[in-house]
Amino acid sequence: MTAIDKEKPVLVTGATGYVAGRLVEKLLLEGLSVHAAVRDPDNADKLKYLNELAGTHPGRIRYYKSDLLDEGSYAEAMDGCELVYHTASPFTTSVKDPRKELVEPALAGTRNVLQEAVRTPSVKRVVVTSSCAAIYGDNADLEKTPNGVFTEDIWNTSSSLEHGPYSYSKTLAEQEAWRIAGEQEQWDLVTINPSLVVGPGINPRGTSESFNILKQMGDGTMKAGVPDIGMGLVDVRDVAFAHYQAGFTPEAQGRYIISGHDSSFLEIARILRGKFGRDYPIPERRLPKFLVWLVGPMINKSLTRKFIARNVGLPWKCDNSKGIRDLGMSYRPLEESLEAFFQQAIDAGLFRK
Repeated sequence: MTAIDKEKPVLVTGATGYVAGRLVEKLLLEGLSVHAAVRDPDNADKLKYLNELAGTHPGRIRYYKSDLLDEGSYAEAMDGCELVYHTASPFTTSVKDPRKELVEPALAGTRNVLQEAVRTPSVKRVVVTSSCAAIYGDNADLEKTPNGVFTEDIWNTSSSLEHGPYSYSKTLAEQEAWRIAGEQEQWDLVTINPSLVVGPGINPRGTSESFNILKQMGDGTMKAGVPDIGMGLVDVRDVAFAHYQAGFTPEAQGRYIISGHDSSFLEIARILRGKFGRDYPIPERRLPKFLVWLVGPMINKSLTRKFIARNVGLPWKCDNSKGIRDLGMSYRPLEESLEAFFQQAIDAGLFRK
């Protein structure tokens, strides 16, 4: 069991990210001192939303120049910290070179941060933002699970550089984290494995893949309909709470699936249509699988025929009981998360009627 001293600073890597922003907000709200590792501490525009939080919350924030691919660049930021949150990792499905754009940054970043933790005597716990993508690659994987649900005991074995490279990168990065953790005894490792994160971020113009999906739901891109793909969904604020609890709950250990709802594209569209359907071209129909098979690869490169075969028409289901039991998780209603997310996008002018 690891108790963290709240008087000591806490490091957050990738502090300007979608999940990290809400985590920093929670830490500042609790009065903690945050060491925010960012690429450019002088970029006032990029740090605008974090600075606004710092101005209205009791905690303090200090910026440190750090880069995922720059070995040793986290040393100053980590010095004196007992708790390290490693949230920085690319999340996109639109890549030309998966190895260079996804796998190498995820692996090298995890290695650089955790090896720095090995060299920093003050560190007692490291919390890594992983993903349910490290647990499964395709919905078809559900058929091979012991009880028909995804659990923390399962690892993704179906993704590769050629098929699901993002999921592959998250799997390799988390496995590397556990390898490094197992070679030392100074600190313990906890991983947070969220499903698809939705809900309002501190930055209304975030760059996460979640924002791209939301935008396509409202700008007419998906007007003809959506594929029937099951997925897990979780509010970004709940994910931030899970991180906080994983850091400050001494008994927390291992991996935690953080997912509030077994859902689908169809349900996302239904919920958004209920509130915003009069003003925005939110999809109403389920696209038949044969049509997705025919035109999907031409519309979206990530919609390969293998992906379609192994995901369309198949459900997604997880067991989130470990996080509820150990971390005290409770989840916001999906309607609340999606409606607030879409409204934030409207207010930010992300799409027009």
